[in-house]
Amino acid sequence: MPPIFCDTHAHLDFPDFATELEQVVKRAETAGITRIISIGTDLESSRRAIQLAERFPNVFAVVGWHPSHAMEAPSELRPALRELARHPKVVALGETGLDYHRLPSLSLKSKVQNLKSSSPEAPLPSEESLALEDEKYKAKQGELFRQHLEVAKEVGLNCVIHQRDSLEDTISQLQPFAAVVRGVFHCFANDAQTMRRILNLGSLVSFTGILTFKNGQNIRDTLRQTPLDRFMLETDCPYLAPVPYRGKRCEPAYVKEISAVAAQVKECSLQELSEATCETARRFFGKLF
Repeated sequence: MPPIFCDTHAHLDFPDFATELEQVVKRAETAGITRIISIGTDLESSRRAIQLAERFPNVFAVVGWHPSHAMEAPSELRPALRELARHPKVVALGETGLDYHRLPSLSLKSKVQNLKSSSPEAPLPSEESLALEDEKYKAKQGELFRQHLEVAKEVGLNCVIHQRDSLEDTISQLQPFAAVVRGVFHCFANDAQTMRRILNLGSLVSFTGILTFKNGQNIRDTLRQTPLDRFMLETDCPYLAPVPYRGKRCEPAYVKEISAVAAQVKECSLQELSEATCETARRFFGKLF
């Protein structure tokens, strides 16, 4: 029997797939990708993910609100999360977490610079006001992350975690819930020391097509030191297509290319990698198999 794999993080509800969704799912099946998890990025996206899970037997849903869209989120998200989480094919909450990569101060400074090119007398915002906007943004992200963790604890699900330039705050918020809620740090791109900190919390890491990139040696080094039963594979499609598709739209079938490189790095067979990563996904997501 050929080895099978899961795409544990896809965005099938994105417009990129709208015109050929059935073909995308079929290509994944042909490539041996037997489970696809479609990830919500806000409430409407989460509902679409559930609809896709109802439409395709091998598709499952994760529901939540992405931290990069925190300022558009309602202040109270828990009732909606509880309702969505009741669906039998919802396997986790997310993607949630913290992202400090593009803080409001950066876009505000850019807007002001563009304004001053046409209106040199336009006043510059103070550093204090810029810092305040950043703190509001971080605080809203933190509150939403906490609400996801609280609901996950209530309903007995784990969380898909997005972390970018916010490691210490993300770990700090997860720590009080670590005994009852596990996280998978998706699209993991940190070093082995950070990986060990996450695993010590009882959580997991997940690797994308970056693993195959010529400049992805640091990711391969981290994977090499990650225990075989403590990581999963994902595409994060439509982003991050692996070699030889880099620069094109990514899709779940490409887990096949990611798994080939992962097996080389781990010095194991594809069958061993299949058994380990699918069992890890089954334990983490519960209702996936």
